[in-house]
Amino acid sequence: MTTLRWGILGASNFAANFMGPAIHAARGAELTALATSTANKAAPFEAFAPGLRVHDSYDALLADDQVDAVYIPLPNHLHVDWSLKALAAGKHVLCEKPMTLRADQFDALIAARDASGLLVAEAFMIVHHPQFVRAKELIAEGAIGQLRHVDAVFSYFNADQGNIRNQATAGGGGLPDIGVYTFGSVRYVTGQEPLSVPFAHIDYENGVDTFVQMAAKFLDFTYAAVISMRLFNRQEIVFHGDQGVLRVTCPFNAGVFDQAELCLESKVHSRVIERFPGVNHYVLQVEAFGASVRDGVPYACPLEFSKGTQVMMDMVFEAGGGPEG
Repeated sequence: MTTLRWGILGASNFAANFMGPAIHAARGAELTALATSTANKAAPFEAFAPGLRVHDSYDALLADDQVDAVYIPLPNHLHVDWSLKALAAGKHVLCEKPMTLRADQFDALIAARDASGLLVAEAFMIVHHPQFVRAKELIAEGAIGQLRHVDAVFSYFNADQGNIRNQATAGGGGLPDIGVYTFGSVRYVTGQEPLSVPFAHIDYENGVDTFVQMAAKFLDFTYAAVISMRLFNRQEIVFHGDQGVLRVTCPFNAGVFDQAELCLESKVHSRVIERFPGVNHYVLQVEAFGASVRDGVPYACPLEFSKGTQVMMDMVFEAGGGPEG
């Protein structure tokens, strides 16, 4: 197996605690380089990746011919520009969500991908987790009959105004941060796209959304969600059919928030629970990315899929009005 050599643009805490170790642990992957202008921020990475080359600028890492792919965990408003720069430098790209802040920004990324022949994707790790693969199978095979309604919720409390999630200029807000999960997960499991967003209530603070309650209409089912950065931690998706209910517990931070589980209640199965202990979806994401680069294996989350999620977020923002709306 050819090893894919990775570099990381920026020494974020998330990269140090989750994605860096995942790249290091993944089969067929090696973390070889990091770009940070603050030398001491490299220490957590060097602890698990001895011999790591540390560059003092992002451009220097992109010029490193011993890097095949880059992972980009930069603030949201920098994702598109640095993804395009990495592609121009001949690197494959895995970029944190949301990859863009508007759906039309995906067009330049798709064009650059097609022109370069390189893989570029949003880091939407949950589609690589067996919890979601199984949920998709259960819905497709009619385990709950005809799907009629979906409820989704994702919340956490973060009122720190120094955090980039609370800064409008950095592309902050609850929808950009976690709306991608509540929307993208349901699109992935059902294979359907929203037809309309008839209702969206959005609370804003200093130009960023902090609470969203919304409703959408899909072809075969209705959808309701709550997304918030100002509520106690909670995450769950419930798929409600005419013959049963499928609950996806801990759907977004498996192994951190709680253990990933599926709970199926139906006329056929009174109550069946499937558990997925010890699964690291970040490692699976890196391995799937490598398999796609090396062997052409179709990637579960291509740019076209991620654009569809951003389309839905754009619809919600439009339905809810702006900070003064």
